[in-house]
Amino acid sequence: MRTCCIYDVRMPSAPPAPSAAHLKQPPAADRVYDHVKQGVLERHYEGGTLLTEGELAEAVGVSRTPVREALLRLQVEGLIKLYPKKGALVLPVSAQEIADVVETRQLVEEHAARKAVPASPRLIARLEELLAQQKEQAAAGDLAGAAVTDRCFHAEIVRSGGNEILSRLYDQLRDRQLRMGVAVMHAHPDRITKTLAEHEQILDALRSGDAEAVVGLIHGHVEWFSHLARGEVR
Repeated sequence: MRTCCIYDVRMPSAPPAPSAAHLKQPPAADRVYDHVKQGVLERHYEGGTLLTEGELAEAVGVSRTPVREALLRLQVEGLIKLYPKKGALVLPVSAQEIADVVETRQLVEEHAARKAVPASPRLIARLEELLAQQKEQAAAGDLAGAAVTDRCFHAEIVRSGGNEILSRLYDQLRDRQLRMGVAVMHAHPDRITKTLAEHEQILDALRSGDAEAVVGLIHGHVEWFSHLARGEVR
């Protein structure tokens, strides 16, 4: 038997949306850290740029104390170098850094590629999605976005190998890869077309189940950065 409530059943009006002032913001040091890191990775702050505490405090809207805390974290990560009473110098990407990242990537990615074959339908579908996204970003001139998607494409292959330790090691290269990728795309805008073609080839080899072809393609794709470090770009 259906019962009826004797109380007023009209729905109350929705509460007003919280104002920006009531939204909880991240800690000040985190906001400065994110601001500077994004600026460095996306090349708004080029290598060789000197950042001052005062300028950063004004840009983010905080005091100088959290700026110092954020800059110390970024120095530990190797993105800047602090100079007392002067500021923080954005470190350029060095040839040695490129060589080290390339060597590590090849070791991890080539091993993971062998374990990824035969590729699962989920992996193929995800790589197809990322490749389509990267093509759209390249067409729109979004080089920073294309660099992020490039990194995701390779990370998916590494994760598919099933080795969590290697996946975490690879993730530690994330910021260095993104920074290098954006710098390369700006310096060599024609490279994005070649990158997309090589990603397509890697995907085709995964579809066909040819592990050695996948490994060879990844090796050549990553090796290009070594030529860049030695001034032998081709």
